[in-house]
Amino acid sequence: MTTDPSSWQKRITGTWWGRPAIYDASGNWVGYHTVHRSSVFENGRTTYYMDTETFASGPLYARYEAPTFAFGVQDGDKDRIYLGPDFIGAGHPFGMLVDAHYYSPGWTSDLRTMVHILPDGETQVYSSLLYDGPTISGVFNGVYKNALDYETNPQTRAHIDAFVAKEQTDGQRLHLLPVKHAGTWQGEMEVYDANQQKVGVNQVTIHYRPLTLLRAEWQVQIAGVINRTWTTQRGRNGIRHTFEGPDVFGNGIAYGRPLYTSQHFYREALKLKTRDFFFDDEYSLSAVWDWLASDKRQYMTFGVLRWTAGEEVLTAHY
Repeated sequence: MTTDPSSWQKRITGTWWGRPAIYDASGNWVGYHTVHRSSVFENGRTTYYMDTETFASGPLYARYEAPTFAFGVQDGDKDRIYLGPDFIGAGHPFGMLVDAHYYSPGWTSDLRTMVHILPDGETQVYSSLLYDGPTISGVFNGVYKNALDYETNPQTRAHIDAFVAKEQTDGQRLHLLPVKHAGTWQGEMEVYDANQQKVGVNQVTIHYRPLTLLRAEWQVQIAGVINRTWTTQRGRNGIRHTFEGPDVFGNGIAYGRPLYTSQHFYREALKLKTRDFFFDDEYSLSAVWDWLASDKRQYMTFGVLRWTAGEEVLTAHY
């Protein structure tokens, strides 16, 4: 037992409400969970509660139906160790981000989960990749809102209920970049080192220009802890994305709104593992970029990048 909750535990006080989408391994939307969850620190112990109701088609429905979770957590700012019975493993806080890797006996799945608390403090961008060994069996993802008084305040209840209903629809949206307009994403990304210590911030600008309906030029400029610029051509074939140089090569796959990528820098032992999640109707990105140098984590960076549309470059032909 501990006398005080961790910084992460304090950040997630209250109940979080959402309706995360469920995708199969091929990237098809098959349904959703209705979820409210909370992590409670009481009498020196932390207990994580989660109530879910699954609405899904196909074999994943039976596999992922598990309505009530309650499991102990060994709380800490370095590691949050999940003690079961529902989840066994650990999550690792980086300020407003948790990167977790654990096993669910009820779902018979190994999970990699990322939860990014946005700067407003009341919104979480969540995603889980579920594995059988090295193979993805399904994906959960969605946005959650925090409510301290849902049960007692009619205004809060109406706000949360409307948000959750919209999430049910938004969960089916795809990770589609602006098709015909150029523009920029800009924002600040916090930078943590491999020891989970904050070492500064990066100012990030992404210049984007469509070349065809399925290809675009992508130029990234970073200043701060990391200082570099690179350009790559992006392509999309359905839910599959490619990065085709000259500076970065790799690929990715989207499960609805979030896109997961692996990007390799040319002539360097450096790569990015990313999760870019469109969390609203304005192309705003929850960007989580894990930097690996010589296959060892160098930095974990994350933040919100906001879209500003520029000129329409693919116009009608006559």
